[in-house]
Amino acid sequence: MNALAKGLIVPLDARQEQDRAATLRERVRLEEERLELLTRTIADQIKVQEDQVQRIRSIAAFQHGLKASMVVRAGAKGLLREVPLQAGQYALPGATLARVDPIPLRLKAVLRIPENQAKDVAIGQKASIDTRNGIAPGHVSRIDPASSAGTVTVDVAIEGEPPAGARSDLSVDGVIEIARLENVLHTGRPAYGQPDATIGIFKLVEGGRYAERVSIRLGRTSVTSVEIKEGLAPGDVVILSDMSRWDNVDRVRIR
Repeated sequence: MNALAKGLIVPLDARQEQDRAATLRERVRLEEERLELLTRTIADQIKVQEDQVQRIRSIAAFQHGLKASMVVRAGAKGLLREVPLQAGQYALPGATLARVDPIPLRLKAVLRIPENQAKDVAIGQKASIDTRNGIAPGHVSRIDPASSAGTVTVDVAIEGEPPAGARSDLSVDGVIEIARLENVLHTGRPAYGQPDATIGIFKLVEGGRYAERVSIRLGRTSVTSVEIKEGLAPGDVVILSDMSRWDNVDRVRIR
């Protein structure tokens, strides 16, 4: 016999204990269902957490890469000459961060060639650079594929020891050897006329008292000289300046 039948507990206490037991059984059932649900979804939860970890790692890698990109190194060894920015100062894209004087043996000359003359320039062609303190031999090492302000930038690598006083940002003149012609009759380049064209030009006659128009055929041209294929002989003196105002005459008097 149970305690209620024996009269050991009152009916009210018995009902309370029964209700409590039912509540606990329900809690056990709910917890078992919750455990079963957690067991089924544990893999999905781990995957979500792994994705979160990977996302944070990606953010950290990006920040590390951003930090590494802020470290700028010179492209060649040399002496630090100028740092125009202060520590902590913002720099716009393309701004000069520092100037480094390269090792003298690695100096190069940067020449700006007119567009119409750059078509014959090629990598490896010989060049000479006038530094005002001497002539330095070199060769064409790079040709800019784009033009700017009507010119093409050509890099000339200096060969051997550069002249005394050579330094970066020095203004220089350069000559690039496109081709070498032997035994060529040539004169200064006239104010007009294209390569392999026939033009009229005034030649001095009678001791320079007069100038007569003669027809000449041009050959290859450089910046300052032009090859004469026909129409002139060695020793002839011609007028290279613009004589277009006398296009209607073939003979002029020189005063």
